[in-house]
Amino acid sequence: MAKKIPLRRCLGCMEMKPKKTLIRVVKTKDGVLSLDLIGKAQGRGAYVCKNIECFEKARKAKRFEREFSCQIPDELYEKMGAELKNNE
Repeated sequence: MAKKIPLRRCLGCMEMKPKKTLIRVVKTKDGVLSLDLIGKAQGRGAYVCKNIECFEKARKAKRFEREFSCQIPDELYEKMGAELKNNE
């Protein structure tokens, strides 16, 4: 029997994709948001494609704010965007 591949929805393009092809954005219990490149960090996760276009689309539509129920400062978006560009 084939192993089931976990799917997650990208907040940018809103497409279901294999979990391994996406980057996880995580919010810890302390309210700290960061990119979780290995996918093992503790906390609430949301996923976005590994390209900057999907990240910007999710940012513009305020999907991260809705997903995590909090305001996200621009500096944090800039930091996550730069980190994402370095890993493309």
